[in-house]
Amino acid sequence: MDKVSVTVSVYFEEPFWVGVVERVTEEGLTACKVTFGAEPRSYEVYAFFLENYYRLRFSPAVEAAVRKTHVNPKRMQRKVHEQMEDKGPGTRSQQALKLQHEQMKTERKVLTKEQKEADKLRKFELKQQKKKEKHRGR
Repeated sequence: MDKVSVTVSVYFEEPFWVGVVERVTEEGLTACKVTFGAEPRSYEVYAFFLENYYRLRFSPAVEAAVRKTHVNPKRMQRKVHEQMEDKGPGTRSQQALKLQHEQMKTERKVLTKEQKEADKLRKFELKQQKKKEKHRGR
C-alpha cells in the first residue's frame, strides 16, 4: 500500500488567505495552491479539503527526501508550534508551484497560438469567398 503524507499550510498573502497543500508520495512532493477569501477557520479548511481534494490540480512531482523515523512526541509538538509561527509555503512546495505555473503558461501559449492561426485561416477563407462573389461569371 502506498504511503501518502498531506500537509496543509494556511497563511495571509495580501489581500487574501492562501492555503498550500503539499502531498508527499513515492514519486516526490507535489503542491497545490488554494485561495480563500476571508480568514478560514480550521473546520472550514477541513471541510473544504474533504469535499474538493480530488478536484485539486497538483503540480508535477519534485524530488523530496522521505524519512521513516520515529519522532519524540515532545519534539513533534515543538515542530508543530514552529510551523504555526512559520509564514508562507516551504521552498520545495514553492518550486513545485512554480513548475505548475510554468506548465500552465506553456499550455496557454500553445492554445492561444492555435486560436490565432485558426482565426487567421478563417479570415483568409472569408476574403477568398468575397473575392469569388465579386468576380462571379464576369
